[in-house]
Amino acid sequence: MTRELLQQVRVIDPVSGTDQIADVLIDNGYIRSVTHNISDVPNDTDVKDCHGLVLGPGLVDLYSHSGEPGFEERETLLSLLQAAAAGGFTRISILPDTSPAIDNPAVVVSLKNEETRNNKEDILRSSFLPLPSLYIWGAISLDVAGKQMTELVDLAAVGVVGFTDGQPWENFGLVRRVLEYLQPLRKPVAFWCCDRELIGNGVMREGPNAIRLGLPFIPASAETSAIAALLELVTATSTPVHIMRVSTARSVELIAAAKARGVPITASTSWMHLLLDTQAIKSYNSSLKLNPPLGNPSDLIALRQAVRTGVIDAIAIDHTPYTYEEKTVAFAEAPPGAIGYELALPLLWQHLVETGEFTALELWKALSMNPAKCLQQKTSTLAPDQKAELALFDPQQTWKVEKQNLYTLSSNTFWLGQQLTGRVVQTWC
Repeated sequence: MTRELLQQVRVIDPVSGTDQIADVLIDNGYIRSVTHNISDVPNDTDVKDCHGLVLGPGLVDLYSHSGEPGFEERETLLSLLQAAAAGGFTRISILPDTSPAIDNPAVVVSLKNEETRNNKEDILRSSFLPLPSLYIWGAISLDVAGKQMTELVDLAAVGVVGFTDGQPWENFGLVRRVLEYLQPLRKPVAFWCCDRELIGNGVMREGPNAIRLGLPFIPASAETSAIAALLELVTATSTPVHIMRVSTARSVELIAAAKARGVPITASTSWMHLLLDTQAIKSYNSSLKLNPPLGNPSDLIALRQAVRTGVIDAIAIDHTPYTYEEKTVAFAEAPPGAIGYELALPLLWQHLVETGEFTALELWKALSMNPAKCLQQKTSTLAPDQKAELALFDPQQTWKVEKQNLYTLSSNTFWLGQQLTGRVVQTWC
């Protein structure tokens, strides 16, 4: 590996709580020095002028969707990893809704083997884009109805990061059994709280904009009633739980109250729910059909405040690739989800940090340190003798979001064709 000196870069380290201008020396994959001025370096050092650039710990994604296995036309494992690296992510976690599903050890082993093969090929190519670490969520249930548990112990033995279905649960009796059964495994367990009956045929959050646009609506209670039920089960069992995809102001209130009582929970929201609300759906852009749906303006305000205060611990990407044909349909008929790895940091920085609503430390903490904690993984930091797990970001670089400019195979995003400011220029994995 080469020796690199990043001169006068803005160093953001949520672990130490520092935001400073410094020189950073990286040698053989390790951070050797972080100080105000490094002048004595060997001749073979690659010296980079990093004025105006931002260096922080590599970003960590709690959950996203892989096309492979089963839907490689949407995304292969390699393209997923490359897109994540291009967005500054050094660790990503994939949900078990592949085909076949990640509900048995053989699928986990196969994915890990594929990751190893991709990394070996990446080294042979001497690629400038090192691939991030892949974490794999194991499925909790063997069927969509959630009536039968997987062999959780066997999945834990082959190294899944935790357990989730990433889908709403209907059988809360089984949820309680799962919480009791998982306690000795000491692995994260995550739930998306949503009542399918209350969703009905809805495609948009209930409110004035849904009425104005004439789209079937989903009440906030579809989420909040399920969160309330889950919180009661967590209180009864004391099993720590992560609540995924929080999207309403009332959900924030429930989570804040539960945390104040000492209920062992963490929570996350998706990056798009911090940027857009129901007003954006007037475009009927099918990439804005999400699960859960975008919130009303009051929900967006509450979610932003909750991330800043730590009520919501982390920002998830929930990268969900679909082909052009799958998404080029009427809004109500489109499958829910959008891509995000290469877009999240630039857009969040532009709309939250540049506007002064978030500090750089607050945003980076929610994208790196806190997701790692939710996964019960060691957090990366910019300290001497630590492994270089870093992202270098240029907040002023402009680029256009076009299919040929993306590593992901899919282009289902609201920002397709638009000019963005801010882009990751290098990732160390």
